[in-house]
Order: sequence, then structure tokens, then C-alpha cells
Amino acid sequence: MPPTDLANRDGLPDALRILLDQYPRDMWESHINFDGLTRFWLDRHLMFRKALAQWQDDARGFLDKGRDARQHGQMTARIGGFLINELHGHHHIEDAHYFPVLAQAEARLAHGFELLDADHHALDAQLAALTDAANTHLRALQDRNADQTASAGAMLAQLDGFERFLDRHLVDEEELVVPTILHHALKF
Repeated sequence: MPPTDLANRDGLPDALRILLDQYPRDMWESHINFDGLTRFWLDRHLMFRKALAQWQDDARGFLDKGRDARQHGQMTARIGGFLINELHGHHHIEDAHYFPVLAQAEARLAHGFELLDADHHALDAQLAALTDAANTHLRALQDRNADQTASAGAMLAQLDGFERFLDRHLVDEEELVVPTILHHALKF
């Protein structure tokens, strides 16, 4: 059996892909049961990906000496705080409201929604480490004696590692949630 923990999996196990096979990604938006809330939810995922990429690009710009330290610090605080807070809120809503409804509607995939909930706990640890790295870097930007390049590099390494976790989770979540919504015509 392929690994199911977020750090080691390459995708959903076959047993959790039963509705995805019926409702492949390329037909989602044209399906009659694809509604505004589903589009909004997918747009939130896209927003997370874009915010992370923007933060990574800004950190790389600072490390390449092209980005002003003050502007970089402001961007790190703004985009970092936004991404981390929004992800926490998004995951809380999914765990408390959406996943229970989805698991009840499609009992064959209940394990998949438990897997996504476990992902959120793994992502919480990643978000905490990312927060620590960002705060360490922000403090270094305020200290003329600190190694700002090292702190920026450490933060970027955290961001790059987090990107793999986040993308794997978002793709898997989309491939469980959207087919379930389409199949059962769920309205939230």
C-alpha cells in the first residue's frame, strides 16, 4: 500500500480515486453540479498557491540583492501573515464543517477526509516552522549585526519545503472534494 502521510505520498491511493475516475479534473467546471461555492473554494486554493509563490519570489529577490530590505520585511510580514492566517482559517472550516458533510455523503471516501484532516495537522507543524523562520528573519532585518542573508535563506528553505507539502495536500483535497460534490450535488 502506498504511503498516505503527507510527507511521503505521491497522490491519493487508488481506493480514494473512485469518484475522480468518474469525474476527472478536466470536466469539473462544465458539470451541472459545479457551482459558485465550488469555484470560490478552488479559487482559494489558487490564491494560496499564488501567495506562496509571491513570498518565495520576494525572498529570492532579497537574496539576489535586488530587493530593498525594508520593503522585503514589509512584504514578508504582510504576505506571510496573510498566507498563514488564511490557511489556518480555511483548514478549520474544512475540518469542522465541510469534511464531516462530505464523509457522510460518500462513506466510501470517509478515510480520505480523515486523511485530509491529518494533513491539516501536519501542515500546522509546517506553518509553525514557517512562522518561526519568518519571525527570525524579520528580527534579523531589524538588527544590523544579524546575518540577514542566512535568515532569508533559512526562511526560503522553509518556504520551498512547505510548497511541496501544500501542493500535495491541495491537489489531493481537490481530487476528493470536487468529485464528491459533483456526484452528490451537494450544496453548502
